[in-house]
Amino acid sequence: MANEIEGQTQGSVGAWAKRYYFAVRATMESVLRPYDLGTTQWYVLYQLANDGPTRQRDLVRMLQIERATLSVIVTTLVRKGLVDQMPDSEDQRQRVLRITDVGMKLWEELPDPLALVREIAFDGSDAAELATALRVLQAATQRLNDALAEDSKS
Repeated sequence: MANEIEGQTQGSVGAWAKRYYFAVRATMESVLRPYDLGTTQWYVLYQLANDGPTRQRDLVRMLQIERATLSVIVTTLVRKGLVDQMPDSEDQRQRVLRITDVGMKLWEELPDPLALVREIAFDGSDAAELATALRVLQAATQRLNDALAEDSKS
């Protein structure tokens, strides 16, 4: 009985989504390691390079990480000279981040780890199957987020 339940759990969509997530992280880490960057540092640079200066508190929501975690990451990026942290013009207690010239130069040299992940993971995959997988995971994620929001209201 335990093996049967374990086998079902290990073969579930959730288990494979988790395995995929870990494989993506490991692939990204291997691409970024030579540049002394972690995956979350890359996501911060991605945001700043593509969308410009961003409030630090907005990055917490965008990246879905704890404020303290982002604080450590930002401190590291500032120490490396890749990011500047400035007071927000509207609320001096808040911080705005912007990529520095050094950070932009590095950004332009970096390979895109997500492009590599897509190339490796989905090479030869059927477009219709990928679209179905995307719809299923989006709907499941939305239902879980909706349920969490309902729970937090009560």
